[in-house]
Amino acid sequence: MKIKFEYKIAVIVALGTFQASFAQKEDENIGSEVVNVVKPYTPTVSDAFKVKETPVIEDDENTQKEEIEYNIFSFPVASTFTPSKGRAAGVERPKREKLFNNYATLGAGNYGTINAELFVTENLNRNEYVGGMLRHLSSQGGISDVKLDDKYYNTGIDLIYGNKQKQYNWSADLGYQNQVYNWYGLPVDYTTFTDEVVNSIDPQQTYHTLKLGGDIALKDGFFTDASLQYKRFWDAFSSAENRFILKPSFDVDVVDQKIKLDVITDYVGGSFDNSYAGTEKLEYSYFNLGAQPSILFQKDDFSVNLGAALFYSIGKLNNESDNKFFIYPQVKASYKVVGDLMVAYTGAEGTLKQNSYEEFVSQNAFVSPTLAIAPTDQQYDAYVGLKGKLANNVAYNVRGSYMSEDNRAFYRSNNLSDPASETNKGYEYGNSFGVVYDKLKTISFFGELKADFSKKVRGGINGTYYSYSTDQQEAWNLPEMKIAGNVDVDITEKWSAGANVFFVGERKDFVSTGDVTVVDNVQVVALKSYFDINAHVGYKYNERLTGFLKLNNIANQDYERWTSYPVQGFQFLLGASYKFNF
Repeated sequence: MKIKFEYKIAVIVALGTFQASFAQKEDENIGSEVVNVVKPYTPTVSDAFKVKETPVIEDDENTQKEEIEYNIFSFPVASTFTPSKGRAAGVERPKREKLFNNYATLGAGNYGTINAELFVTENLNRNEYVGGMLRHLSSQGGISDVKLDDKYYNTGIDLIYGNKQKQYNWSADLGYQNQVYNWYGLPVDYTTFTDEVVNSIDPQQTYHTLKLGGDIALKDGFFTDASLQYKRFWDAFSSAENRFILKPSFDVDVVDQKIKLDVITDYVGGSFDNSYAGTEKLEYSYFNLGAQPSILFQKDDFSVNLGAALFYSIGKLNNESDNKFFIYPQVKASYKVVGDLMVAYTGAEGTLKQNSYEEFVSQNAFVSPTLAIAPTDQQYDAYVGLKGKLANNVAYNVRGSYMSEDNRAFYRSNNLSDPASETNKGYEYGNSFGVVYDKLKTISFFGELKADFSKKVRGGINGTYYSYSTDQQEAWNLPEMKIAGNVDVDITEKWSAGANVFFVGERKDFVSTGDVTVVDNVQVVALKSYFDINAHVGYKYNERLTGFLKLNNIANQDYERWTSYPVQGFQFLLGASYKFNF
C-alpha cells in the first residue's frame, strides 16, 4: 500500500527539525548576549504551510453506506373521548306562495265610483289554454261648479285562446270595449249661458271598439314571428273607422351576419258625418307599407345596430290623394364604459306614425267627431344618454334628445258656435277639442333614479324638461315639464303601502272667451301647472283574499287636465281582491 498523506507530513516535519539542529552546530560561537523571552511564540493560521495540491484518494474501495431500518412499536392508548355527529345548520325556508289562475276585484268609492275586474284562465291540455278578462270603471260625476253631466263609464271584455307546440306558438284574441263620456267642460267665462241653453245641451258621447287579433312565433327558420290586428271603432254620431295592422319579422343570414327585417302593413280608413265648421262629410284612408332592415354588430363592450326604415304611404282625404315615400334612420349604439355600472348609448330613430280616431280618443276622450286624420312624419329622434348603477340597488338613466316632426297633431279647443242655435250638437259649445297639424321640433332632457332601499322598500323618481319650436303660435296642450315619483313598502307579511306623486307643467290653449255672441272672440290661455298625490294600502287576509284602500288627489287640487275640464277632488276607493282556481 502506498504511503498515506499523514505520513508524508510527518517526514517533512522530521527533516526540518534535523536541518535546524545541524545549523546550530556549525556556528556555535554566537556570543554571550543574553536573550530574554518575554512572550512565548504563538503561531497563527497565516504562519502555517499551505498545501497547493489537492490530494488524490487512492483507496481501492469506497466506504458503502450502511442501511438503517426503522421500526415503530405501537401500543393502544385508552381514551374516553366520543366525537358528536355532525349536523347541518338549519336554514329557514320562506313559505312558497301558492299561485292561482284566476282573480276577482271589486271596489267602490265616492263620486259613485265602481271598479270591477274578473280574470279567468284554464288549461285545456298540455298545449292549449283559454282565458278571459272583464273590466269596468265608472263614476256618477259630481264635480263642483260643473253645469253639465260629468259621469263616465268604461267597460271592456277580452277573450284569448293559445296553443303551444315544440316548433311554434300561436294565440288569438277577441275583445269589445264600450266607453261613455260627457263634454261637460263649458267655458267658465260664458256667463251668458241661460239655464234654457244649458238644459238643452246633450253632452253624452259613446265609443265602441271591436278588435280581433293574433300572434305567432316560430323557433326555427328565417320567419320568426308575426302579429295581426283588426279594429272597428265607431261612436254615437255615426263616425266609423277600420284599422288593419300586419307585422311579420324575418331573420336572414348574410355573410356570417344576421339581418333582421321587420315588415309593417298599416291601414286606417274611416269617415265623419261632417266637419266642425261645415256640413260636408269627412272621409280618409291611409295605407302605409314599410320595411325596417337592421344588422347588429357586437364586439367586447361595444354594440351597434345599423338600420333604416322605408315607408310608402298611399293617402286620401276627401278624394284628394297624398302619396309619399319616406326614408328614416334607425341607428342605435351602446358602449359599456365601466361594465354595467356605466353604459353610454346614442341613436337616431325615425318612423311614419299612423294616427287614428281611436288613438286620439284614447289620449283625449273629449275630442269632437269632426277630425282630419293624417299620419305624422317623425323624421328623427336623435338622442345620447348614460345609464347604469350607482350601487347594486340604485339604477340611473339620463338622456338628452332632439326630435323633428312634420305633420304633428296638436289638440286645441274648438271655437264656440252660436249657443242660441237649435241645431247645435253637444260638442259645439266650446267644450270639445279638434286636431291641428304642423311642424314641431322638441329638445328634451330626461333623468331617472330607481332604488331598492331594502327587500321591503322600493322607489323611484323621474323627470323630463321640454322645449318646443313650431310654426303654430304655441305648442298647444304640450307641457314644458313632467315629474313623477313613487315608493312601495312591505310593512309586514300582511300589510303593504305605497304612494306616487306627479307634476305637470304649464300648457297653452287657444280658446273662445268673453261674450258668447261673438263667435270669433278667441285668445291664448295658459293652463296652470298641477301636481297630484295618490296612495294605497293593502291588507293580505290570507293567500286568497286581499283588501285595499286607494286614495287619489289627496291634496284635493282643483286642476284642469284639459281646458275647462276640472278633475274630481279627493277620491277614495275601498275594495277587495280574491284569487281562486276552478
